[in-house]
Amino acid sequence: MSPWLTVVGIGEDGFKGLGKNARRALMGASRIVGGQRQLDLLPVCIRAERQLWPSPFALAPVLERRGEAICVLASGDPMFYGVGASLARQLPSDEMLILPAPSSCALAAARLGWPLQDVVTLSLVARPLAALNAPLSSGVRLLLLSNDGQSPAAVAQLLRERGFGASRMWVLEHLGGDAERRIAGNAHDWANPPIADLNVIAIECRADAHAPHLSRLAGLPDSAFQHDGQLTKRDVRAITLARLAPIPGELLWDVGGGCGSIGIEWMRAHPSCRAIAIEADEGRQTLIEHNRDALGVPGLQLIRGKAPHALAGLERPDAVFIGGGVTREGVFETCWEQLKPGGRLVANAVTLQSEITLMHWRERHGGELTRIHVAQAQPLGEFDSWRQALPITLLDLVKPRDA
Repeated sequence: MSPWLTVVGIGEDGFKGLGKNARRALMGASRIVGGQRQLDLLPVCIRAERQLWPSPFALAPVLERRGEAICVLASGDPMFYGVGASLARQLPSDEMLILPAPSSCALAAARLGWPLQDVVTLSLVARPLAALNAPLSSGVRLLLLSNDGQSPAAVAQLLRERGFGASRMWVLEHLGGDAERRIAGNAHDWANPPIADLNVIAIECRADAHAPHLSRLAGLPDSAFQHDGQLTKRDVRAITLARLAPIPGELLWDVGGGCGSIGIEWMRAHPSCRAIAIEADEGRQTLIEHNRDALGVPGLQLIRGKAPHALAGLERPDAVFIGGGVTREGVFETCWEQLKPGGRLVANAVTLQSEITLMHWRERHGGELTRIHVAQAQPLGEFDSWRQALPITLLDLVKPRDA
């Protein structure tokens, strides 16, 4: 099928800023779908029927007319957090023609003289502000697509709360149009001026003296998490995550999530990593919700319930960590059955009973058993002595690809 759908990226300069192919597509379309702001940019000479996106947003007005000569209008680059990306998940690429304009982030980088490949980009449009917590680090440059005119003030407040009040901020409005404007300031004294809903926030992160240093590598300090003692400790956590081996786009089940540390660090490894934490205790569920936001992965899904029953109907995982409920009947069996072929299963045991369970499982399915001993130097009178933590037994196995 030849392309019947053309997705046209349009900037603040409107129709006059479009290329020849985009203008031709709009002139020849029978229907043009877009937001009110984009449709208002078209001249009266465009005779196609104009249709607004429904509220709540849905792709049905386009997908239901498959085969017609339809144009969709999008702001800037349709494939950059735009409707083009949503349509591409529903339609084959040979049915669509994408004609992008420069994205607002590309324009912002050009105005500021920032090499775009060195900048972290995020969208706050209908997304939790807490996602901004993950990339915060001194020296990092961020470009944020704002949700509305209140976003810059909310971002400045978050930066102050996280110890990044010294960060430099720029808000760029109406990029590429006649009303383009730039506002500059620091997060700690952001004046909250009136700002247009259509804006991009640029941040040059500068950490205050007291700001914590949180690496994206596994093994955050235990103090980075709120917990009730049910926490996979830092050194064991780093070893466990190394065995789980996060890969972009993969899904982890964190069974017996505790305070959520394993699932959170899995998701911090790459923006596309996903995790589901299964936890029955209400107090720990609250801790997971706090920690996932504080550490910048609000997308971590929390399942309130006890395995194995709470696992029913969940998307099959690429990796499983069993940190609680090792001895509970049916937990191992369900996790192993649902684990995708080639996936990794890691389980940690502290008690003799749970260690025996890991040994029996290894006899049936193979894998590698590792005993982890961690000792820390602590005061003993006028001297120091090693204080041994409880040893951890770790089972690491990979499900055969032909299973």
